[in-house]
Amino acid sequence: MAKQSASRRSGDGAPDRSRDVTPAESSLTSVRGAAPIDEGPLALDRLIHERMRLGIVSALAVNERLTFNDLKALLRTTDGNLSVHARKLEDAGYVECVKSFEGRVPKTEYRITAAGRRALERYLDHMEALIRATREG
Repeated sequence: MAKQSASRRSGDGAPDRSRDVTPAESSLTSVRGAAPIDEGPLALDRLIHERMRLGIVSALAVNERLTFNDLKALLRTTDGNLSVHARKLEDAGYVECVKSFEGRVPKTEYRITAAGRRALERYLDHMEALIRATREG
């Protein structure tokens, strides 16, 4: 079944969101956590989809908490790169950063939040749906 163009307009000039749905889109939207059709059937959480941020939330999902240096070594990245990506996740509420001192040495620890865990689960569900749709198609 061919998809209709999403650029059609309704009578009031707004984009017409009603269109035929392909079988692959149907299987994607039937999976818990898949993106709604109006966001596009293949739309992923762009915040988590980026490789370094996916690595951060995945590592924190299987570890109660990790220090900045642990994450840096695990992901084989630089201080600056890890800082930028961790800050984006923190700003989104996906990870929590706790800064402290051990003596005079600063210590930064990260942990995944409940919102971050839910976002990762939705992302993984969506990726599984993509894999199933690709294998079935």
